[in-house]
Amino acid sequence: MDYLAFEQPIADLQAELTRLEQVRDTTPAHMEQIRQVRQELVRVTRDIYDNLTAWQIVQVARHKNRPHTTDYLALVFDEFVELHGDRKYGDDRALRTGFARLDALKLMVIGHQKGRNLKERTENYFGCAHPEGYRKAMSKMRLAEKFGLPVVCFIDTPGAYPGIGAEERGQAQVIAENMFEMSRLRTPIVCVVIGEGGSGGALGIGVGDRVAMLQYAYYSVISPEGCAGILWKSHEHAPRAAEALRFTARDLPGFGVVDDVIPEPPGGAHRDPHRMAVDLRGYLKRNLTALASQPIEELLEKRYSKFRVMGKYLDAEVAEPS
Repeated sequence: MDYLAFEQPIADLQAELTRLEQVRDTTPAHMEQIRQVRQELVRVTRDIYDNLTAWQIVQVARHKNRPHTTDYLALVFDEFVELHGDRKYGDDRALRTGFARLDALKLMVIGHQKGRNLKERTENYFGCAHPEGYRKAMSKMRLAEKFGLPVVCFIDTPGAYPGIGAEERGQAQVIAENMFEMSRLRTPIVCVVIGEGGSGGALGIGVGDRVAMLQYAYYSVISPEGCAGILWKSHEHAPRAAEALRFTARDLPGFGVVDDVIPEPPGGAHRDPHRMAVDLRGYLKRNLTALASQPIEELLEKRYSKFRVMGKYLDAEVAEPS
């Protein structure tokens, strides 16, 4: 297990527990000592994770061991058949798409994929999708609509790929088109931010009837480093920017940006991926079943109205100084 800087007390207790468990001693006193260290480990982990700052949550969302889309494809769904290519340019590995089965439910799954090692991350552009990736996603969503299958989107990206080639191939345009088409797609859509939800890269597959986020994910118009670079001219102010952006699960439900927050196991999803997968599976089953029972016209109206009211503000007249 790789520990973050603020997790040092957890690392120390885990090391102590490992040392005690390796001692061949079954006396009551030794077993009681192990029990107490375990209890203290649980308590300290909960205390730390119940009081994370926004910047610490960003670090958890980026943790190298945090489950990615391909992990949830294996743990949450009973079957997955990947579909490739946008039929125009190529197959963007930063976005994975395919048919899946969840018990009796057949559906389409779309999700960002970052990769584990350097080779995978390079192939996947660190989860930053190109225009062909978003075209692939929309092509598969239309296929799901044709066959009456619900769509599940897993969002985990620092943002859309910012390179010259991506801009030349219409990055901004294709993201805007995806948002427009998803707003009127005639099939239920559930979106879940499983890690990073950065900028237009997240919105390109982020319009849905239910938008949820994991407890230690973040969902923002810009990364903390990008915000700090613009406002304070230095990435050193990223922790300050993270607090100002208010992009964590503590704030976003109140703003109407997300509908639900899915709790993570103590210490984050990377400490217990299987438990996280069970909870995510339950959330998807409940919501997909509920959405399937609603008339499609009602779903479309609610979906459109939900996104139209985001970012609402009040106009007020300011009195002229005397």
